[in-house]
Formats: sequence, C-alpha cells, structure tokens
Amino acid sequence: MSSGPARYEELTVPVPGGDLTALRWPATDPDAPVVVALHGITANALAWSEVARCLAGRATLIAPDLRGRSASRTVTGPYGLARHADDVAALVAALGLGRVRLTGHSMGAWVAALTTVRHPELASSLLLVDGALSFPLPPGVTEDAALGAVLGPALARLSMTFPSRDAYRAFWQQHPAFTGEWPPGFDTYIQRDLIGTEPELRSSCVLEAIEQDGREVLLDQEAAAAVHRLPLPAELLWAERGLMDEPQGLYDPKRIELAGLDPDRVTATPVPDSNHYTIVAGPAGAEQIVRRLLAG
Repeated sequence: MSSGPARYEELTVPVPGGDLTALRWPATDPDAPVVVALHGITANALAWSEVARCLAGRATLIAPDLRGRSASRTVTGPYGLARHADDVAALVAALGLGRVRLTGHSMGAWVAALTTVRHPELASSLLLVDGALSFPLPPGVTEDAALGAVLGPALARLSMTFPSRDAYRAFWQQHPAFTGEWPPGFDTYIQRDLIGTEPELRSSCVLEAIEQDGREVLLDQEAAAAVHRLPLPAELLWAERGLMDEPQGLYDPKRIELAGLDPDRVTATPVPDSNHYTIVAGPAGAEQIVRRLLAG
C-alpha cells in the first residue's frame, strides 16, 4: 500500500504469458465509476498518480503495468498493441468491472482506442491523451529512423545503468520537459521503473517490447485505423508542446485536420501550457483529465 498522497493497492490478473500487475486507487463510494488508465510506451502504472490524487476517491482508478514494463516485465511476448488491448479486456473481465471509463496516454491512447474496437462492450467512455492519431511516414524516412526520432532519448535510457536512485532522479530532472516543473509524485513514478541493485540500476522496460510497440504505433494499420472506427464518441486532449518541451507538439489543429478525424465522433481539445509528459503528470493537465473522466 502506498504512503503517498493517493493510496493504492497492487493486484495481479492472469493473462497469456504470465500475471499482469495493476494498481488500484479505490473510490470512497462503492457505486462510483471505474476508470481504467493505460500508460505510455516506456512508462508504468504510476504515471497516473497525479490523476489519482486529483480524483480524490471520486472514482476507482485502475492502471496496469503493461506487459514488458515494471512489475509486468516478466509477462512474455508476443508484444504489440493488439496484445495490450486484449490484456486490458482480460483485466476488466478478471476483476468483474463491467463497463469502464477508459483512458490512455501516448502509446496507451492507441491501446485504449484499439481496445474499444476489439472489445466494444468494454468501455462506456473513451478519453485519449496526446496519442492515437497516426500519420504516414514522410517519403524516404525509414521505420528505424522514425522510431529513433520519436523514441531516441527513451530508447537510450533503456541501455543505461545508474549508480544510485539519486542519480536516476538527477537524470530525469535534467530532462527538458521538467526544467520548469517537477511534477508532484513524479519521483515515485520514475523510481518504480528501476530494477537491479546499486551501482547497476536500470530500467525495467523490456527492449523487445518497446521496439515492437513503437513500430506498431508508427506503422500498424489496425492501430492507425482504430480512432476512425470507434464504437463510441471520444475526446482527444492534446499537449501544446512536445516530448522535449519543444514548441511543436505531437499534434496541432492542422495535423488533427490532416488526420481526418470525424469531429462528431472525436472532439479534439488542447491543454494549454502542457507538454507530452506534464499533460498527465502535472496538476493542471491531470485536472483536465479528471474533469472529463468524471463527466464520462
């Protein structure tokens, strides 16, 4: 049980290849809605800790460590977005959750959209956070080059070792996304990622999982089509700035227009003064997410 601002419990459910770990922040009212929240490609369930804090018990929040990450790192492949979507369905069924309010950030947004397409009975609402829209690769850009451009810093981190937990914290504090803001609870989130012992701590992420999932975010046709085939209306919240806090985010009004979203099915809303990380980890972004989740 966590001793942080929002207390959670850890549970496991069986999926093909092992036991999937999830964190549950219980609601104060047993009749409150249930939210299932899916993290990004090299993240873990505690990426949603600030959202949990802002929910303040008004909903039960369940966030899995997706297979190949953190406490679910021993769940074997195959990996890929469809596999994650089916894991989410298995989690919901195993816990007897019924219809849930589903959300996902970054890669988790692709997984959330794909989950509703593959399992249309599962979600009563869908909130996509800075993810789920795919674009064709520019002419002459290879898959590996695109993967390196988008995930380069994250992939580099997976091959690094750190002498101490303080060193890992210092590494993250130098990240451009956090030079102006160190989000509450973010230290607990990054420490959950570490495995090994000092002086050789490393990320828990399984490289094969990250590479497979990354390629599918870029190129998988089923995942790319999911946001256009949703069985229910949805909202996309997008960050104004990018992964490295650069002025150009993953999305902007022009890119969203080019993606061909049906505005009657998917509403796209910017979150001012946010980047790809702080849209979930920062208090202002988390409040925006919570407002939508509670509205359903």
